[in-house]
Amino acid sequence: MVLNRISVTTLRASFAVLIAGAFSPLALGQMGNCGDLRNGQVGPWDYRTSTAESRKIVEDYHFTPQVEGLAGGESTAFVGGDIDYLLRAYPNHARGLLALTRLAAKEGDRPKGSRYTVECWFDRATRFAPNDGAVHMLYGLYLLKKGRKEDAVKSLELAREFGSADDPNLNYNLGLAYLEVGEYEKSLAHAHKAYALGFPLPGLKNRLQRANKWREPAPATRGG
Repeated sequence: MVLNRISVTTLRASFAVLIAGAFSPLALGQMGNCGDLRNGQVGPWDYRTSTAESRKIVEDYHFTPQVEGLAGGESTAFVGGDIDYLLRAYPNHARGLLALTRLAAKEGDRPKGSRYTVECWFDRATRFAPNDGAVHMLYGLYLLKKGRKEDAVKSLELAREFGSADDPNLNYNLGLAYLEVGEYEKSLAHAHKAYALGFPLPGLKNRLQRANKWREPAPATRGG
């Protein structure tokens, strides 16, 4: 599984009505047990469209290199506390969500200082920004790591729908997910695309070869 090289511009909407945006994010934030998305005067803001000034207000105090590197808290006692603040202000902050999943691998699904579990933070992110492909991709990778293969495939398919079909990292991870659920032809197709787009790691190809499912891509044909 590859968690690096994830494009911030490039993770789960549970119901079609959410994907379609039938309800506002703030109204949706009052559903379930993962908290209201309203956050006083500090957001919530969509990271994709926020201003540099609003990003600076939050990131300079709660998402410094020390926090992102999991070395220690910046404005709170724990790394999880700073990421908690960040994700309440920016629910779909992709690098923040990635840092959270790395922190959870060390401290458990509810890291110290975090008021919610990792699952809840992704729930909040997808409720707030159901059309953010980067969030769906990160959630899919998290689900794949947790062994929830079918859910991972669905999330990664949403990442493709809302992100870029020509993202080599996304195609590689979709190939891995399809391989995990035994859909070898889909896995092979995404492997071919990932490598054609320049993805450098041979892991997916090696796994398809071990399963006797690898075929070299057909030579490109010229039109006309």
